[in-house]
Amino acid sequence: MNPIRYLQSLGDSYKQGFQAANIRMLKKGDRTHGVLPVQKKTREFYRYLGEDVPAFEHPMPGGQPAKKYEASKGIKITEPVKYAGALGARLLTDLSEDATRHLYWRHNHPMAIADRLSDAVVGDRLYKAGYTPTQRAAITLAGIGAPTAASLGVWDITNPGEQFRPKGYAQNYAEVGSEDRRKTGQPGLETIERMVLGRRGRPLKYETAKAEIPNLTPQRYSDFMRDHYQNKGLTGLGLLKGTMENIEGHPEARIIGFPVGLQAAGALAGGAGAIRAALPKGGSPRARMVMAAGALGAGGGMAAGKLTNMAIAAANRPTYPSTYNYP
Repeated sequence: MNPIRYLQSLGDSYKQGFQAANIRMLKKGDRTHGVLPVQKKTREFYRYLGEDVPAFEHPMPGGQPAKKYEASKGIKITEPVKYAGALGARLLTDLSEDATRHLYWRHNHPMAIADRLSDAVVGDRLYKAGYTPTQRAAITLAGIGAPTAASLGVWDITNPGEQFRPKGYAQNYAEVGSEDRRKTGQPGLETIERMVLGRRGRPLKYETAKAEIPNLTPQRYSDFMRDHYQNKGLTGLGLLKGTMENIEGHPEARIIGFPVGLQAAGALAGGAGAIRAALPKGGSPRARMVMAAGALGAGGGMAAGKLTNMAIAAANRPTYPSTYNYP
């Protein structure tokens, strides 16, 4: 075949795929067009891409006559050039709408992920029960939001005098050059950083952290610091990583640098599960009862996570020979 005609045929096939994807996105009427098949609508688009679309008319604004589109045959992955054209159209719309980046922006904090997971567990039962918006808010705050946030390890509710600074971590606004980085020079900003933005702070130096965490060993501290600053995680970008021993000796995952431990996971699972169990299909129990059930479930999940942490920490604790073994 003539090379020029061959290239022209490739270009025509690419254009056909591009137009086929464009027609299907128009007909489906979706507002966002992600390219990664992690969302239901994106997976539906890829299935729809392989189906034939009959001719149709698309309404136009301002009383203009409807625009007519011809029938479009489905595209299979066995037609690589056409499929590449369809992916090109989808990618172009994704880039212009930030569809894929919105997924990252909506899920770049543990609490945002917790909201999605709790919605998946509880479903629409809170809405079908007929509660007011404030009642729904109180139920989810007591059973999911507050217990999960309090268990992440970003702030320590027992340390209000130091703006809820967690053990082993410095203040974000400690005075430059100060010996004790547990004291802040900006109490207001410190509170906002920790309680609103969820920033825990940097680890303290070993001697200071040891004073707050008596069972901290040089080996654990060294391993934790290496993991904290050098481990790039599963993606190589530090987006998701974890360790079996954080500075307190507990398992911990970090999502974009924000910590998630077993205690927080237990609070989320226990609270969401208890709220779902307290809301039978078609039922509408008193909001206070559902709120109490959620809080009790979250408390049980937190306790289970804490006990598991203690068991893991005890198993990882180094054992030294008895003094009787020394000469």
